[in-house]
Amino acid sequence: MNKIETLQHYFGHDSFREQQEEVIDAILNQQDLLMILPTGGGKSLCYQLPSLLMSGVTVVISPLLALMHDQVVALKGNGISAAMLSSMQTLEESKQIEQQLRTNQIKLLYVAPERLMNEYFLNFLLDLNINFFVVDEAHCVSEWGHEFREHYRMLSQLKISFPNITIAAFTATATELVREDILNNLSLKNPKVVTGSLFRENLTITARHRQSDGRKQLLTFLDDHKNEAGIVYAFSRKQTETTAEYLKKQGYKAEAYHAGRPTDVKNKVFKEFVADEIDIVVATIAFGMGIDKSNIRFVVHMNLPKTLENYYQEIGRAGRDGLEAKTLLLFSTADIVQQKSFIEDLPDSPYKDNAFEKINTISRFSNSESCRHQQIATYFDDKIDACGDKCDNCINPDENKIDITTDAQKLLSAIYRTNQSFGLQYVIDVLRGSKEQRILTNAHDQLSVYGIGENYSKSQWLSIADKLLELGAVAIGEYRVYHLKDRGISILKGNEEVDIRESRLSVSKATKKKVEYFDDYEVETFDKFRALRKEIASANKVPPYVVFSDKTLKELSNTMPSDKTEMLAVHGIGAVKFERYGREFLELIEEIANA
Repeated sequence: MNKIETLQHYFGHDSFREQQEEVIDAILNQQDLLMILPTGGGKSLCYQLPSLLMSGVTVVISPLLALMHDQVVALKGNGISAAMLSSMQTLEESKQIEQQLRTNQIKLLYVAPERLMNEYFLNFLLDLNINFFVVDEAHCVSEWGHEFREHYRMLSQLKISFPNITIAAFTATATELVREDILNNLSLKNPKVVTGSLFRENLTITARHRQSDGRKQLLTFLDDHKNEAGIVYAFSRKQTETTAEYLKKQGYKAEAYHAGRPTDVKNKVFKEFVADEIDIVVATIAFGMGIDKSNIRFVVHMNLPKTLENYYQEIGRAGRDGLEAKTLLLFSTADIVQQKSFIEDLPDSPYKDNAFEKINTISRFSNSESCRHQQIATYFDDKIDACGDKCDNCINPDENKIDITTDAQKLLSAIYRTNQSFGLQYVIDVLRGSKEQRILTNAHDQLSVYGIGENYSKSQWLSIADKLLELGAVAIGEYRVYHLKDRGISILKGNEEVDIRESRLSVSKATKKKVEYFDDYEVETFDKFRALRKEIASANKVPPYVVFSDKTLKELSNTMPSDKTEMLAVHGIGAVKFERYGREFLELIEEIANA
């Protein structure tokens, strides 16, 4: 059979999607390649079909057992001989599969990278007629990616052990840095790189500031998705369980899924979801990679994801059948604080800096007011026009905007006059007239821009900077130094105007915040906590910082824990301090919540 006949016979399609045939031809011509195509774009067919047209077996390296299992089941359902070798098979089953491989009875073999690096298995593969290797979820190769896996890094061994066998790598997401890392690590020879458009035109993307725990917003969203399949992502295991129980009480068929649940329970939830016996899975990110369910109509994030890569992959699980699907991202400043606190504990390295930048990127994305599809495409080095009506920002482009052209010019001028050699925090300190020693040493207190930005708080200036980043007026270089781009120069010269949604800026020039050295905290709540801390300190005749540090109070004001377990997760609160002071703070939190 030729390509089209094979496509019709085994897969039931009459024609290829865009770029599929190009990739298939490259594999048939034994050319190494890297394909970057969004979830639901049809990557699997690009390697499954050529395998059927070639002699020998295709070895597919995949990161998850559930993903491999689904692929094998689907292939067998299409009449294609496929198998997986993993811990899921008994020794007897594994021996039987090995015998079938020796006698050319299997076309596609799925294995995890850990098995591939096993010396026995490598020697076993050397005796087989392998037509090509597939590295699925190839972003896991890169230490700069969002799902780096150590055993994927070892796949550099492939070209050493099998120098003449083609490698085809596939992923849904890869920045330029990750792309180069994949190509170099896998030692691909003269590879063909095929990149599909990042625009998922059937996905509508919406982001909202989370109100309280977000449950009312979730229910409002679900009103339009009765009896439809969807995934709700939550940050913690506890949150998945409490949210799932809440949805059940509201009449939804929902179950929780996280890595801590027993394997039989997880498998049951997974199977029931795939079989449409339950509608909603409330899960941590442990759920969803490679799930072979095309009719997921919505994906909700109850918290800010760690990276834009994570977010894009997770929303990509909706609408894989090409029909309309909706996504909702709920976020708060507390999410950013929490994510950054985890990174703070890492040893200093370029990867730590990279992790901070990824948090800042997803934070800017969530707060932004430009086309969300366009922002995602730009992040992954793709260029698309604004979506028109497939994200909240394009649907409501003129929502309560105020002119900030003069303020933008102040910030751009400060970046320029400090020789485009400093980070944003420093530049804002100059604008706001800080007496910090470094500013005085550099004589930047003598600049014309020094102190002209006192009308805004630091957090407000950060919002203006984020707007300029979205517009491409500034860029972040090495060591997080800000510099002007052509559009920034145009704005500085008065050739363009800049506006921003008032809600992002939360302008309140008349009153100054009491604690301006924090960028991300609930000020009024912080002040109430500080007053309580002073009372406790006076009663115990100790300095206030001995009770709780400012950092602890700030995190408390953002996370608002409701019980001992949640409070013990806050920085600086151990069992002893909780027993001494925790109850009084919990009572105050409850009082604030009910006010």
